[in-house]
Amino acid sequence: MRRFALLASCALLCGAASLARAQSAEEQEVLKPIRRLFDGMRKADSAMVRSAFHPDVSFMSTGVRDGQPVVRKEALDGFVKMVGTPRPEIIDERVWNEKVLVDGPLASVWMDYALFIGPRFSHCGVDAFQLAKISDGWKIIAIADTRRTEGCKQGPN
Repeated sequence: MRRFALLASCALLCGAASLARAQSAEEQEVLKPIRRLFDGMRKADSAMVRSAFHPDVSFMSTGVRDGQPVVRKEALDGFVKMVGTPRPEIIDERVWNEKVLVDGPLASVWMDYALFIGPRFSHCGVDAFQLAKISDGWKIIAIADTRRTEGCKQGPN
């Protein structure tokens, strides 16, 4: 009887490990366009940046200005021009603490970030991505973020 319980426990653990690997592979697929976006920003490659997005993407930023909460909407073309235009200093958005949720063709990703322009820290916050799986893979359909300069971590430590 103990032998059966041991075998059943091993089978359950092996099944859970297999499920975790499958989930991790799916999460990595969801994260690919986000990583492509950040790589494109570092390279100032507008085509690479644009390829991460669905054409109807929505951009929203939240923050505090003059002590009041504000929400600002951005357009895809303006964003691509801003981050995809070559400049002397690299735009480097460093992210960590990624949380990925997937339900069929819809995914949400929440992550902390710190943005650097060259070696200079600019701001930090949280990125919240919505992605959809379409015929050619996962595409970002919405981004909302927070932006602040106080109380910031500049990396995962």
